[in-house]
Amino acid sequence: MFKINALNNLFVQFFDSINKFVYNIVPDKNYSYGLAIIILTIIIKTLLVPFSIKQIKSSVLMNALQPELKKLQTKLKSDPQKLQQETMKLYKEKNVNPFGGCLLLIIQYPILIALYYVFYSLHIKGIGFLWIHDLSQKATFSNWTTWILPIVSGATTYLSGILTMPPSSDPAQRKQTTTMNIGMSIFLLWMSWNFSAALVLYWTVSNLFQMAQSKIIITAVTAKLEAEKNSVEDSSNIISQNIDNKKNKKNKKK
Repeated sequence: MFKINALNNLFVQFFDSINKFVYNIVPDKNYSYGLAIIILTIIIKTLLVPFSIKQIKSSVLMNALQPELKKLQTKLKSDPQKLQQETMKLYKEKNVNPFGGCLLLIIQYPILIALYYVFYSLHIKGIGFLWIHDLSQKATFSNWTTWILPIVSGATTYLSGILTMPPSSDPAQRKQTTTMNIGMSIFLLWMSWNFSAALVLYWTVSNLFQMAQSKIIITAVTAKLEAEKNSVEDSSNIISQNIDNKKNKKNKKK
């Protein structure tokens, strides 16, 4: 409990410092709080970039291994124990951690809980941002403008999921990933409807940041893998060519 309270208090103090800094530049609470939330989100996401790289790299590598995993599954379908051993051996050879993406999810949940406490403790009732009339309020059916942020939150969650998970060559895995992504988006839409606009604003900006970040990381990792693949192919071609040349020389001598 002490550790949780300490984390919550740390976030409260950190956000308060950011808000004071923003307020000195934009002395209007109806802008400073919203801008402070956006800046806080960018800082948190920037600190989590190493974990995001690890998660996305793991996803790209796992996707690249699908053809080989498929062969193993076909070859050893009658021997589950051997299949598991060979699968783990393949992961080790290719330096792939199948659970590499879990750490980011584990880290994000305590942060989300801490931010819930932060926005609850700030007493921001009546303070708005852009079209948001009150950052402390949840969405209501009676006011359609409060629907916008939860809907955007759900939509960006879905798009972020698509960009974070590279397209798979396996139709079954593609279907499973799409189903999970839709389910998570609906769940986050429901959560966004029941949480304060301040927390939903954080999650939405976080998704937008993640979308841009994922695009950059996936492009870089895919290009690196392609370059490594081409390098291996070139080396194989050179070796084959050298072998052929040696054979030709021997034949000429004969």
